[in-house]
Amino acid sequence: MLNRLNLFLAIALLAVTVLLMLARVDHSRPNYQVLLGDDMTYSPAYAPFEANDQFASGRTMQSPVPGTIARGSLPLHFNATPTDAVRAGEELVNPFDRSTEAGVASIERGKVVFQTFCIACHGGDGAGNGLVAQRGFPPPPTLLTGKTLAMKDGQLLHILTYGQNSMPNFAAQLLPDRRWDVINFIRSLQQQAKPPATPATTEPTAPVEADTESKP
Repeated sequence: MLNRLNLFLAIALLAVTVLLMLARVDHSRPNYQVLLGDDMTYSPAYAPFEANDQFASGRTMQSPVPGTIARGSLPLHFNATPTDAVRAGEELVNPFDRSTEAGVASIERGKVVFQTFCIACHGGDGAGNGLVAQRGFPPPPTLLTGKTLAMKDGQLLHILTYGQNSMPNFAAQLLPDRRWDVINFIRSLQQQAKPPATPATTEPTAPVEADTESKP
């Protein structure tokens, strides 16, 4: 029984091999096509910047409808002024709680973004000693103390969005969530830079002697 099965399989394999050899595909010639004529088989494809007579503007890539908000973008109704930066600090709320697992993940993402976009000026530890500052460019203020430490998260987001003084804006490079991630990482750097709290010391008190009544 086994010999017959092996013989059958060998004959089947040989037959399939012969059929494959006879039906070799000639890649230099196109295959047969069933659907012919002006159909979706050969639909016209336009490049984004190619002229297109199908639209009134004559362009393939159309402008977005006024008021369109890109997916994942947060509309910010502020101006690039110091006054609005302070107002942003009062009105904008950080969506990440840094004490939670999501907040820790945000800090880790912010570290990657910081090392990509911020380290050249601010340095790896945020002290303002990046390579740009070491080559003669005016160093930025430290992120660990002073004004940055006192700023609210919303004000820092305003600075990342609109820029401040010699710092450019990063609205085109970073989505709002990534800007919050950078802020959370900066807060973690500030927390690490804080000196450890020293426990309060108390002066040792002298033992109180018992008031004993003297006997005659």
